[in-house]
Amino acid sequence: MKKTFHVEKSFDNSRIDRWVRNNFKKIPQSLLEKNLRKGKIKVNRKKVKSSFKVKYKDLIEIFNLNIEASLKSNNIKFLPSSNVIKSNEKLIIDNNENFIVVNKEAGISVQGGTKSKKNLIDIFAKSEIFQNTKPYTVHRLDKDTSGVFLIAKNRSYAQLLTTLFRLRKVHKTYLAICHGEIDKTKGSIESNLIRYENGKKIVEKAKTHFKVLDKNSISSLIEMKPITGRKHQLRKQLLEIGNPIFGDNKYFFTQS
Repeated sequence: MKKTFHVEKSFDNSRIDRWVRNNFKKIPQSLLEKNLRKGKIKVNRKKVKSSFKVKYKDLIEIFNLNIEASLKSNNIKFLPSSNVIKSNEKLIIDNNENFIVVNKEAGISVQGGTKSKKNLIDIFAKSEIFQNTKPYTVHRLDKDTSGVFLIAKNRSYAQLLTTLFRLRKVHKTYLAICHGEIDKTKGSIESNLIRYENGKKIVEKAKTHFKVLDKNSISSLIEMKPITGRKHQLRKQLLEIGNPIFGDNKYFFTQS
């Protein structure tokens, strides 16, 4: 069985292995390399290496692979209505040829997952703003966190913005209301955060600068600037120091 595709403009000058990973579900690099060597993945009817860069409108042929089970496009979990699309377009702060800036609301995921269907990427993928391209995520923001969120319109700016975030050239600032009165007016929280991936325990160093903007005996309004970018870093660290975020039902909750 053979399936054929043509490279979209947004993937112009991308490596073939990156094209595959972006258009299919997660495939191990070793398996991808094996299929390229065996000629099960060809570009313009020729065998290529994983480093080969595809061009706009190139023909990609994939032989004897279960495309229906692998294609991400066949795994769409959320189809937004026109009202949902319009309501989210109203949250756009800035819109230029390379990216949009959205005032993300709390309660909506950035991307779809096993526990979340409604998400920004699926919504804007159906918006006229991305009519000739597709939305690219360049950073993360938790479902229950509101704030400014960037979505790139093309691959080159997605790579640029992702690099700027990784190199900490773009600085993130968060505001949170925490339980209890924090003694220090400012400082840093450094800790080892634990998470599990496929049953494996992973320990990661995390660092966050903070400044208390206001407080009383019940709560504190705190400004936080993460230096590292660990998953749920701020929520976990505030819980560790005994000042969990109000409304955080994952890492802290009170029984009535």
